[in-house]
Amino acid sequence: MVFHSPRKRSHRRVTALCFVAASLAGLAAQAQAQDSLSQASIEAQQTQAALQRRIDSADDATREALERLRRATLQADRLESYNAELAPVVADQARRIEAQQQALAQISTTREALPGEMREMVEQLRGMIEADMPFLRQERLARVDTLEQMLASDETSQAEKLQKIFSVWRTELDYGRQMDQWSGPLTGERAPDAKAGSDYARQVDYLRVGRTGFYYVTPDGHAGGVWKVASQRWEPLDRGQIDEVRRGIRIARDQAAPALLALPASISVVPGQSPTTADDKTAAGTSRADAPQADVPAPEQEQESAS
Repeated sequence: MVFHSPRKRSHRRVTALCFVAASLAGLAAQAQAQDSLSQASIEAQQTQAALQRRIDSADDATREALERLRRATLQADRLESYNAELAPVVADQARRIEAQQQALAQISTTREALPGEMREMVEQLRGMIEADMPFLRQERLARVDTLEQMLASDETSQAEKLQKIFSVWRTELDYGRQMDQWSGPLTGERAPDAKAGSDYARQVDYLRVGRTGFYYVTPDGHAGGVWKVASQRWEPLDRGQIDEVRRGIRIARDQAAPALLALPASISVVPGQSPTTADDKTAAGTSRADAPQADVPAPEQEQESAS
């Protein structure tokens, strides 16, 4: 039989209690550590979530900034192209502004010189008509008379006067591009070798081809002539040339298709001399079949009646 002393029992109980206390302390510490780890994990997740939100927000801002940059680049390209297109326009406007400023600076001088310039233009117009082929001469000189009367009047502004002078000049210039025909009495000096009493004081048919050729034929087709600017007189045409003039009259009346006309020209060109003053040595004495021929193109046609 074994007997235990009360002291040993008490020691064992204390030891057991210490072991239990230690276990409970370890469990408490372990539980506290797990709580701390859980809390740290939660905080790390929250931190990660916050960081991810910042990253997403930064990505959105970056994408928005990139989109704004793309739009700005496109707009800059458009503006650059637009500026390149406007550059010559702006340069032209700058030149016009400079020219206008110079004109404004000289406007007083121009206003003082304008009446004399207009008078000179009208005088030159009269001289040109008098030296030109004698087609519709009375009608053309009547226009010049009207301009001279207008210049002497104060009822018309300077701008209107200048406009009317330009209008008459344009009419004269248009004669060089037109083909027309009309009927009227034959006037002008004839060549010395023309048949006496043949065509003058008769009603004839005229043909004008710009300022290159001026012709007439009698209604019966037996006589015809070409006006020579150098000698200022009519030179007779042969039978073939008369037929060509009649064909040109039909073209001017829209009765035949346009074609080249084999006719002598009214002007003679010598190198170094003016066509209107050149000495027509050939045409003056060779108004027969051996006269020089020229293919005279029919320019823009315009019917015009002599006044």
